[in-house]
Amino acid sequence: MTKTFGIAFRNLYRQRRRSALAVVAVGFGVVALVLAGGFIEWGLWFGRDSTIHSQLGHIQIVRQDYYEKGIADPYHYLLPKTSPELGKISALPGVETVGPRLSLSGLASLGDATISFIGEGVDPASERNLSRSLTIRSGSNLAEDDPKGIILGQGLAANLGTKVGDHIVLLSSPAKGGMNATEVKVRGIFSTITKAYDDVALRMPIELARKLVRVDGAHVWVMLLKDTEQTKGRLAEVKSILGKSGLQAIEWRELADFYNKSETLLLKQFGTVKTIIAIIIVLSISNTMMMSVMERTGEIGTMMALGIRRKSVMQLFLTEGLLLGVVGAGMGLVVGCALAYVISLVGIPMPPPPGMADSYTARILVTGSLAGQAFVLAVITTLLASIYPSWKASRMQIVDALRTNR
Repeated sequence: MTKTFGIAFRNLYRQRRRSALAVVAVGFGVVALVLAGGFIEWGLWFGRDSTIHSQLGHIQIVRQDYYEKGIADPYHYLLPKTSPELGKISALPGVETVGPRLSLSGLASLGDATISFIGEGVDPASERNLSRSLTIRSGSNLAEDDPKGIILGQGLAANLGTKVGDHIVLLSSPAKGGMNATEVKVRGIFSTITKAYDDVALRMPIELARKLVRVDGAHVWVMLLKDTEQTKGRLAEVKSILGKSGLQAIEWRELADFYNKSETLLLKQFGTVKTIIAIIIVLSISNTMMMSVMERTGEIGTMMALGIRRKSVMQLFLTEGLLLGVVGAGMGLVVGCALAYVISLVGIPMPPPPGMADSYTARILVTGSLAGQAFVLAVITTLLASIYPSWKASRMQIVDALRTNR
């Protein structure tokens, strides 16, 4: 094999111009794959991180069937204010925080304007970590020392005509019926990744929410981990702790319908890009190898006349194709990663995507998995493209091949 690689390298070096063009073609494909894949990887990371840190957390713990039947009777599925399970879950390794949330709805009034809202009562301390991707546009976030201070979604604040510092009245229906109202102060205005949520949402300290709907406890315990990659393992541990308590743990992916559909769409697009790049590499290398075979017909005939087997001839040309793939893929990875770094430093201005109100600056995220996929795809497609020319070279008739250059 060492001798074969040596001969293959000398053959490629002898045809420097053609080999360089083939290497450039492979490298260009790898660069395109790295940049396109890195852009998609960053988009998925951004969407995942924003979804987890603005709304869902990594794991949610609710009463059994809460998400299936809780809309009709949400207060029938309340979690206790404290429980042994909550303490055990909070003590698991890798858990950053576990915060309670209480959902409610009602009417918000300012002057003559009255608008319906969907609210969440949250613990201000735990939500600082849970809602890191929730952006405060003006004012400040919830605080433990301001029990009557709330924050409004950007769209809700605009529709209500309110600003930071205004006092508004919240009207809601308690769990046991009737009506209850309270006056609150707008501490801040926020936005998240989802515009539809911002148009109707507000947040308040959970104790204020409990007083407004006259209940204890919460609908959801939201669990945030230090590392998203640990979600599967921690989910299994949480389910083990909950056992037959009547509670269930749900991974964030099961609740992130928009993210899941976006991921499917982007991965299909990336699959199409990979297919196109693979076709380009196959056509380029096939053409290069066929030209090499045609120009070296007499040489191939001489090799076989000297006793070199057809299998060895085929192996030699396959090795040349493999070397072209490895060198091209390696150079493409180096150039692609360098370009990704430079482009990420500058940033890619992006318009607001569907469902979002704000533009953002995208970057390119090159992961080890993406780099490995690009390298392997380039090498395999190059090797596949070399099979037919190599087979063609090995099947030549010795007499006809020797006669070619006469």
